[in-house]
Amino acid sequence: MKADRIFETVLYASDIEAVKYFYEEILQMELIRQFEGWLAFRCGRGVLLIFDPEISAEQNRDVPSHGMEGQGHIAFAAGEADLKKWRRRFLEYGIEIEMEKEWESGGRSIYVRDPAGNSVEFAPSTLWGGGWDF
Repeated sequence: MKADRIFETVLYASDIEAVKYFYEEILQMELIRQFEGWLAFRCGRGVLLIFDPEISAEQNRDVPSHGMEGQGHIAFAAGEADLKKWRRRFLEYGIEIEMEKEWESGGRSIYVRDPAGNSVEFAPSTLWGGGWDF
C-alpha cells in the first residue's frame, strides 16, 4: 500500500471573497462548497481547499487545527498551448505574470499571485520527469 495521489490540498487566505473571485472567475474552477472562512474547489480528481488561517487554527474544532503563515504555492499542469491562453487571460484581468521559467526537462512555467499572495504556477507535465497524463 502507498499514497499515490493527492486528494486535497490547502492554501490559506484571509480575504475569502477575493480568492473566491480569483479561483472561480479567473481560473474557472468549480466551487463545490463554501462556508464561513473556507472554500472548496473541484480540481480534476482532487479538491483545492482555501481556509482563513485564523479560523482553521482554532482549537477544539471538528477537525484538527492547522494553518500556516506566509505565502503558499500550488502548481497546475499546463501545456505550451494552454500557457498562451493563460497569458491572454491574465492580461485580460490585469494580473501580472511574476515570472516565466524555462525548464531543462522541457517546457516552461508561468507564475502569478492570487489575492492572498500565494504563488500560482502553471507548469508542464514534464517538469518532474514524468510526462504524466493528468
